[in-house]
Amino acid sequence: MNVVFISPHFPPNFATFCIRLKEEGATVLGIADAPFEQISPELRQAVTEYYRSEMNSYDDLLRACGWFTHRHGKIDRIVSHNEFWLETEARLRRDFNVFGHTPEEVAEFTQKSRMKEKFREAGVVVAIGRVVETLVDARALVRETGYPVVARPNRGVGAAQTFKLTTDRNLEEFFVNRPRVPYIMEGFVRGVINSFDGLVDRDGRIVFCASHVFSQGSMETNTENQDLFYYSQRVIPADLEAAGRATVKAFGLRETFFHLEFLRTIPDGRLVGLEVNIRPPGGLTLDMFNYANDIDLYREWAAIIVRGRSELVYSRPYHCAYIGRKRGRNYHRMHDEVLHHLGPLIIHHEPISPVFSAAIGDYGYLVRSPELDELTEAARYIQAQRS
Repeated sequence: MNVVFISPHFPPNFATFCIRLKEEGATVLGIADAPFEQISPELRQAVTEYYRSEMNSYDDLLRACGWFTHRHGKIDRIVSHNEFWLETEARLRRDFNVFGHTPEEVAEFTQKSRMKEKFREAGVVVAIGRVVETLVDARALVRETGYPVVARPNRGVGAAQTFKLTTDRNLEEFFVNRPRVPYIMEGFVRGVINSFDGLVDRDGRIVFCASHVFSQGSMETNTENQDLFYYSQRVIPADLEAAGRATVKAFGLRETFFHLEFLRTIPDGRLVGLEVNIRPPGGLTLDMFNYANDIDLYREWAAIIVRGRSELVYSRPYHCAYIGRKRGRNYHRMHDEVLHHLGPLIIHHEPISPVFSAAIGDYGYLVRSPELDELTEAARYIQAQRS
């Protein structure tokens, strides 16, 4: 089996996907813009061939896949696990007749207005909102929802260039200064983000699922410079799992990771569909899956790609939490003190790439325990700041 992996070196943990593919017997063919000698030794050993490409040139990527076809025969899969490349990999799959989601399907995963339609199809409530092109359109929406409203790029990654607008003046200033891309505007819903995450096999069967509760959304982490804390739930609430499974079915997902976001509203506790991402969740969350369950989802994904199935058994014995800190803040405890005090509760820690630091922090700690109280106390300890 020939698997083309786009940008396998970033983020660094994605190299493990290629390593596991090779271990499962696949021929791994990498495409990226980094010099081959600069990628990790483990990744260099995992790829059979590596094509250094101009990544923003579709013609160059076509040539890369054509070269791989000439050298190794038909391409069986083209993947990246990266939201930035979803549309590109779908076009390449179409042009090389490769199994996977089509460009038309990917449009439903990447345009927030289309996500709303699919949530509704799944029976999930969504915030009132739509694409607005003019100030007149926006004012009409505000008459329906009241302030505040949230404006997000209809096609966008995470919370980049997202705005919370609270007055007529904010609204007018937004239309003067906004980026010239389509925006969707929605009534603001107060709540706590609950994710439904997982992996589906070739037939769309969910072989793994998990859920995380977030201290705040990426919009607040970005715009208000807050520290992020989120943790996995050992028991997924029944209404969340039902909504998540219905959404996965509505989108017709197959052979992919997914990260679905819902708001648990305050104070009534309803679920509101927020966003769909057809990729592994960002940051260190994929590793959190593994630590919370003592499993290897990199291997399970590779088994699905190569053999079409997974025989994974898991039981969620731990909560696992991510605790982020941002550079320049006056934290009460230094890093060495954190490690000494929390000891074996910390199972991993590392600096975070600047690409992700605005959303999740400059340094991240992973902690796990069967008891959630231990993790929330650890978050308070790590993130406490001097007055």
